[in-house]
Amino acid sequence: MKNETIKQAPLLEARNLTKVYEDGVKALDNLQLKVHPGEIFAMLGGNGAGKTTTINIFLDFIQPTSGNAFINGIDANTNPLEAKRNVSFVSENVQLYPNFTAMQNLDFFVRLGGKSNYTRADYENALVRVGLQREAFDKKLRDFSKGMRQKCGIAIAILKDAPAILLDEPTSGLDPKAGKEFTKLVGELRDEGKAILMSTHDIFRAKEISDHVGILNNGILVAKKTHAELKGVNLEDLYVEYMAGYMDETLETGSLINNLT
Repeated sequence: MKNETIKQAPLLEARNLTKVYEDGVKALDNLQLKVHPGEIFAMLGGNGAGKTTTINIFLDFIQPTSGNAFINGIDANTNPLEAKRNVSFVSENVQLYPNFTAMQNLDFFVRLGGKSNYTRADYENALVRVGLQREAFDKKLRDFSKGMRQKCGIAIAILKDAPAILLDEPTSGLDPKAGKEFTKLVGELRDEGKAILMSTHDIFRAKEISDHVGILNNGILVAKKTHAELKGVNLEDLYVEYMAGYMDETLETGSLINNLT
């Protein structure tokens, strides 16, 4: 099964992706990566390494300086509306309407994404699948925890049923139980054939679930390892090795702990 999926065209691909901001900071430097159907690619790196910049280019929130980002073969920056039909996105801080209930948020955002054939039962099934308790279905999100909002966000992504999924620090701030539930669900989506690109600081979860782990340092993909290559490897030590220059800089400014937690 895994070998068969590798032969398919990538659903997410960065080709020579480079971003230089107006102040001269190079956030990405000729990034090359591919995520095929049925794969999870985890990007590790400190703050400013280029992880969120990569996702923002795929979503056409920002334009690349050079290179291309493709979603299901569609250039995300020259044909963004068509590209976005093929991808779902869950951010670190899910932006939903606090005065809407969970059900109302699902209905609004799913319809906004072009899906109008779902019933209440479909919404309930999605919320059950992500682990939201039934008594919260018709409660307003203003009283939800971060983990509960994340569950609503992933439920919307599931209902959109796009072939590719982008996750930006999806487990940041979640308690261990919510983080474990989220990881299990992402694994299920991978097994359904979704291509998932995830930025994360969570080294251990990245090693546990990902098919490929890439380490970004100052916009450069300095290492890329498969799940098989990481067996028996201390990923934390590997991360420290490749991030040595970055951490030397942050130690000088006294911000190492903030960047790695």
